[in-house]
Amino acid sequence: MSTINFNTTNQTWRQLLGNGLIYRVPRFQRDYSWGQDEWEDLWLDIANMFSPDGEPAHYMGYLVFQSKDQRVFEIIDGQQRLTTLSLLVLAVLKHLKELIEQGVEPENNKRREEQLRNTFIGYLDPVTLVAQPKLSLNRNNDGFYRDKLVPLEKLPQRGLSVSERLLKKGFEWFYKKLKDTYAKKKNGQELARFLTDLSDKLFFTVITVTDELNAFKVFETLNARGVRLSPTDLLKNYLFSVVYREGAHDTEIDALERRWSAMVDKLGSEDFPSFLRAYWNSRSNFVREAELFKTIRRSTPDKKSVFELIRKMEEDIDVYVALGNPEDSLWNVKQKKYIRELKMFRVRQPWPLLLACYRVLDEKDLEQILRCISIVSFRYNVISTLATNIQERTYNKVAQNISQGELQGTTEIIMALKDIYVPDQRFEPAFAEKILKTTSSRNKKIARYILFAIEKHLTGKDYDIESSKYTLEHILPENPEKGWDEFRDSQLDEAIYRLGNFTILEAELNREGGNKDFKEKREIYQKSGFKITRLIAEENEEWNMSRLVQRQLWMAKQAKGIWSIAQLK
Repeated sequence: MSTINFNTTNQTWRQLLGNGLIYRVPRFQRDYSWGQDEWEDLWLDIANMFSPDGEPAHYMGYLVFQSKDQRVFEIIDGQQRLTTLSLLVLAVLKHLKELIEQGVEPENNKRREEQLRNTFIGYLDPVTLVAQPKLSLNRNNDGFYRDKLVPLEKLPQRGLSVSERLLKKGFEWFYKKLKDTYAKKKNGQELARFLTDLSDKLFFTVITVTDELNAFKVFETLNARGVRLSPTDLLKNYLFSVVYREGAHDTEIDALERRWSAMVDKLGSEDFPSFLRAYWNSRSNFVREAELFKTIRRSTPDKKSVFELIRKMEEDIDVYVALGNPEDSLWNVKQKKYIRELKMFRVRQPWPLLLACYRVLDEKDLEQILRCISIVSFRYNVISTLATNIQERTYNKVAQNISQGELQGTTEIIMALKDIYVPDQRFEPAFAEKILKTTSSRNKKIARYILFAIEKHLTGKDYDIESSKYTLEHILPENPEKGWDEFRDSQLDEAIYRLGNFTILEAELNREGGNKDFKEKREIYQKSGFKITRLIAEENEEWNMSRLVQRQLWMAKQAKGIWSIAQLK
């Protein structure tokens, strides 16, 4: 296993900005996006620290940098916080500049303004003696930041992009906050003390990595600990830097930006890596999430391969989005039914296979595959609850063979899934022992789905399984009172939520039954329009653990025929 090359330190804001260090937001990193909610949160934290009983310091979270020389650092995560802090500094500098113009201690305030600017905004290059900003923003924001905000020029009112307007508003927001607090005393010394004290009170955990691969590994580690970061941005930076290194025209970069943004907008940044992995596993060798970035990096060494990757992702993205939405217009009526079932099962392992199938199959054949996947998922994931790692690799292998033309037609594809089709001799006993805690909304839906499927198997009738006219009935109630002495206390938790204890009942009959004993419920079940419910009354004079088990065995035999794929028998 490769090691992760990174260094971790805790640093104050002052330490972070010292020693002539330079920080750059990668050229293709997302734009500045903080707004008033975030500015207010930061200001409240600052105000709390400076209150009489305030905390001595405030933790600002993780920063992730990439650097090869420990002098120039690319900001992988943290650009919003660092940019916002620079807006606060510039607001302080503007107030000092106004004091100078007003003749308030002009010499002292000029020295303060220069010292604070050198410390927090720019530094004197030891070679050229030219002042350079310590912070550079991305390609969309840096011009406005460097040319208008840093020199404290008069800011334009029109012609700004969304992110430039946010930078402008952020600067003005902090300027007003300072005006209402520290600046109203017209005391440059207090303004300077506020900023220098603040720089010692704010501290970060700084993680510095050597390259993109190590940065991605750090993202995974931090995400596992609940720190919200965006590997999507890291991947974007890498792909765009590959194109940029080859001297791409601005029109190519702009086109790439538009196409990338359109895909991220469809999915959201957080779901993008999941899509990328499903896309990859639908066409190529299986890749685990931990290896995804390394695999993509290895497969995209040049501009041509990057644009090829983008083109193929665009082919699949609408289908990927539709796989999570049964009502998407991409699906016909029958396909919607199976997509709805997969969503109810909360099964996503087949998505790479379905992406591959969508690319090569017609509408009718795709229906067959969706039905097959639903049955496989019901047997494997819902009833047998088997480990998904083997299942994932099987779906990947079949998807890869479809993409390479080695599997053609539904029969060949279905037969290739034999290894993850739970056979009857395993499925039937698993069903006969199945417990579904219907305190979960997902399990309640699945229980209704199973019962309505058995009812259709018995009578041929279709029902709207989500209709409020029908309810899920627990024969032994969830809160049993008198009349259920047949069940020992130790049996109750298991018996209540076994499939054999469930049935479906018209809502008005359910209200009539309530928590009554079985003798009274039996009379109510005889009135039901559902055969599966009437059979309970016809075949049982009493309800105990033995009768419950026998009914579930009978249900398992029905299920064996309902969720069946003939080719895989």
